[in-house]
Amino acid sequence: MPAERVWVLDDPRAGTAAQAIGIAERLGVPFRRIPLTWNWMAHLAGLARHGSLLGLAGPARATLARGIAAPSTASGEPGVLPTLAISAGSRSSAVALWLKQQTGCRIVHCMRPGIGGLFRAGHFDLLVIPEHDHPDKAANVMPVLGAPHRLSPLILRQAAAAWQERLAHLPHPRVALLVGGPVRGTGLPPVLAHRLGVAVARLAAERGGAVLATTSRRTGAEATAALSVGLSRALHLLYRWGEPGENPYHGFLAGADAIVVTADSVSMISEACATTVPVFVALPELAGPRHLRLIDSLRQAGQVHPLEDTLSPWPRPPLDEAGRVAGEIIRRFPVE
Repeated sequence: MPAERVWVLDDPRAGTAAQAIGIAERLGVPFRRIPLTWNWMAHLAGLARHGSLLGLAGPARATLARGIAAPSTASGEPGVLPTLAISAGSRSSAVALWLKQQTGCRIVHCMRPGIGGLFRAGHFDLLVIPEHDHPDKAANVMPVLGAPHRLSPLILRQAAAAWQERLAHLPHPRVALLVGGPVRGTGLPPVLAHRLGVAVARLAAERGGAVLATTSRRTGAEATAALSVGLSRALHLLYRWGEPGENPYHGFLAGADAIVVTADSVSMISEACATTVPVFVALPELAGPRHLRLIDSLRQAGQVHPLEDTLSPWPRPPLDEAGRVAGEIIRRFPVE
């Protein structure tokens, strides 16, 4: 097995980590994931001129130190130092800069690199920054729509095949409903959840279709119960976050004829746009300023419409920003 010359700095926040991992998965080469855990000094680490491990908790710090001193492959065989590191999130930018200083590798970083990193933006070989964050124009800056993620065309095809029989009893059109909750919080107001369920159920029922609904860790039990009541007028499946069994999220996306997603999640909105079906954004009152800018950028690009009284499609190419970034990495500095 080839040694992993690509290292991914794996932030503990799933949506942040998915940006770096999703890009790495599209490169078509083996890569090594370095799990990161943070301590209270994480934000101070970004002030170090050449990056720092100051903000890393013990195990993560030791893993990187060992990896530099005696690199190895996932199988335990002797390996090599990285030629490329991919990171995401402001906290991991200091670690990426440290890794470049120690090994000379190129670094690709997703999202703005924090206050300290901004002063050293030129040290990053490629900065992948969403359009809604107003990236500067520079040779090492690549604007993207939404956020890169792991939901590739291959994963969608696999999910469609895996869930085809399990969803076969449901009529078309099938409306996938992706429900989040308050930004940086939990407990979606039940009244909003019920109102959304009623609206989506009506749209599906009027067309003789069904609803495929999923909730997230931020939705909350009360809102999920209210959503269930709201969906009752239409044939539907509802996945309640944390319940036993396989999460049908990918299957619902792959099997849908239209998608409705709440406005609070950059990840869910971006993943919905990876499909070929129309995407509608609901509950804009849940969105913060940054989410509203995201939605506006996607609306202007023809990727999403606000949820109103129609599920009519429009010409929309699927959004594959992770694949586009991977292609740019290969073009700029090929990895082996």
